[in-house]
Amino acid sequence: MPEAPTVARQFLRDTVRRSAAPAAVVLVVSVLLAATELALPAVFGRTLDLLLSGRQGEAGSWLVLCAALTVACVVLGALDDVARAEGTARATARIRGRVLGHLLDCGPRAGERFAHGDLVARLVGNAAQAGTVPVALSALFAAVLMPVGGLVALALTDVWTALVVLAGMPLLALFLKVFVRAFGDSGAAYLRAQGEIAGRLTEALRGARTIAAAHTHEREAARILAPLAELSRQAHLLWRIMGRSTAQSAALLPLLQVAVLVVAGLRVAAGELSVGGLLAAWRYAGLATGAAGLVGQISALVRGRNAAVRLGEVLAEPVTLYGPVDELPPGSGMVEFRGVTLRRAGREVLRGIDLRLPGGVAIAVVGRSGSGKSALAALAGRRTDPDTGTVLLDGVPLASLTREALRRAAGYAFERPALLGHTLGGTIAFGAYDPGEAAVTDAARAACADDFVRRLPHGYDTACTNAPLSGGEIQRLGLARAFAHAGRLLVLDDATSSLDAVTERKVSRALLHDSAARTCLIIAHRGSTAARAELVVWLEDGQVRATGRHTDLCQLPSYRAAFAGETTDG
Repeated sequence: MPEAPTVARQFLRDTVRRSAAPAAVVLVVSVLLAATELALPAVFGRTLDLLLSGRQGEAGSWLVLCAALTVACVVLGALDDVARAEGTARATARIRGRVLGHLLDCGPRAGERFAHGDLVARLVGNAAQAGTVPVALSALFAAVLMPVGGLVALALTDVWTALVVLAGMPLLALFLKVFVRAFGDSGAAYLRAQGEIAGRLTEALRGARTIAAAHTHEREAARILAPLAELSRQAHLLWRIMGRSTAQSAALLPLLQVAVLVVAGLRVAAGELSVGGLLAAWRYAGLATGAAGLVGQISALVRGRNAAVRLGEVLAEPVTLYGPVDELPPGSGMVEFRGVTLRRAGREVLRGIDLRLPGGVAIAVVGRSGSGKSALAALAGRRTDPDTGTVLLDGVPLASLTREALRRAAGYAFERPALLGHTLGGTIAFGAYDPGEAAVTDAARAACADDFVRRLPHGYDTACTNAPLSGGEIQRLGLARAFAHAGRLLVLDDATSSLDAVTERKVSRALLHDSAARTCLIIAHRGSTAARAELVVWLEDGQVRATGRHTDLCQLPSYRAAFAGETTDG
C-alpha cells in the first residue's frame, strides 16, 4: 500500500492538472491586475509632474489614463475574486467526488480504520482547503510578480531607492521561511485534533440513547472534548505565528518605506528626482515590500498541503478489486469456504474455515459473542475479503465476479439499516436495480412492513424524515429492501434483533417459504430462529465447532450454553 504523503503529492498534482483551465483564468486576470497596479504609480507620477509644471493641456490625457487604469483595477479585482471563487469551488467539488468515490470503492474496510466523523471532517473541511491549492498557485505567481515588478519599476525610477529595498529583502525572506515551517507543522496538528473531535462526536450521536439511559453525558462530553486542549493549543500557536509574522512585517516594511522616502526626498532636493518620481518611488516601494499577498497565498498553500496529506491517508486505502465474470452459472446458491482465515486488528477472528453450505436452504449461524458470526456473514457476500483462502458462490470465486454481478447475486440486511431513499417506498427500492412497484409492495408485505407503511398519511410516498419509526419498523424496512433485491444469496446479519417474537416468526416464515433468494444465511441469536433453519453452523473461537439440525445440536450442553438465558421454542 503506498504511503499517504506519496499519495497526497500525486493527488495534488492531479488536482492542479485537472484544474488547469480555471487556474489559467485566475493567472491571466491576476497578472493583468498586477500589471495595471504596477502602471499606476508611474502614470500618477507623470501626471503630477505635468500639473506642477503648468502643462495642463498635456496633463489632461494623462488624467484620463489615470482614471482608466483605476477603473481597470476595480473591474479586474472583481473578476479576480469571481475567478478564484469559481476555480476553488470546482476543484473542491472534484476532490470531494474523487475521495467519496474512493471510499465507496474501498467498501466497509475504510470505516474500520477511520472514525465516521473524522471522514466527514476530511470530506468537508479538508477537501475545501485542498481545493484552494490550484488557484492559490496561480495567485502566488501574481503575488510574486507584484513585489518583483515593483522592485524593477523602482530601479527604473531611481536606482538608489531600489538599493534601499534590496538591503531589507534577505530579512524579509527569512521571515517568510520561518513562517512557512512553523505554520505547516502547527496546521497539521490542528487538523488532526479537529478530526479526532469530529470522530468522537459522531460516535456519541450514534449512541445518544445509550448515553442518556446510562446518565453518562458528562463523562461522554469530557471524552469528546478531550482533544480540545490540543486543538486550542495549536489554534493559539497558529494565531501567534500569524501575529508574529504580521508584527515582523509591520516593523520591517514601514522602515524600508520610510528609508525609501528619505532617500527619494534627498534626491529631489538634489534635483536628481522629480516630485512625481518621488510619488512613484514611494508607491513602488510599497508594492516591492508588500508581503501580505505572499503570506496569504503561502498560508493557503500550506493549509492545502496539510489537508491533502489527510485526504491522501484515505486515498492510500486499497480499493476492492473485482473480476471479469459478469454472470453466475446456473445454480442453487451453494456457498463454499475453502481454507478461509480472516484477521482484524492483528487477531484471527476466523481461522481455517472449510465449509460447504448447500444451496436453496435457510442456514443459521450461531455462537457466543466474538465467535466470528458477523465475520462469516461479511465474507459470504464479499463485504470483506479473507486474508487467506477463497469464498465461492455456486463454484465461482466471489473475487472473480464483477461488482454488478456480485451485488445482483448477494444481498444483505443489517441490525441498524440506513434509510437511504427519499421516501419509504424509495428506501425499499434502493439498490443495484429498481425492482418495480409490485416487488416493493410484496417485499414489504413479506417483511411485515406493509401494514404500518399504509397507515401513514402518504403511505409508500411518505418522506423518510417525516416518518416516526420505531427500531423494529426500521429493521422491517431493511428486511423489505433485502427481500426486494433477493438473488442467489441473502445474508441477515442480526437483522431481526429488534422484532418481537410474533413478527420475527412471520418474517422467518416468509424468509423460508416466500423469499426469492435461493440461500438464506442468518446470524441467529435466538434459539427459535436456529430451530426454524434447515441447517445450523455452530462457531466457537473463530472455528466451526459443528454443523447440523438445531434439535440434534441441542443434545450438546455446550451448544445449549450458546443460548444461555434464552428459552427456545423449538
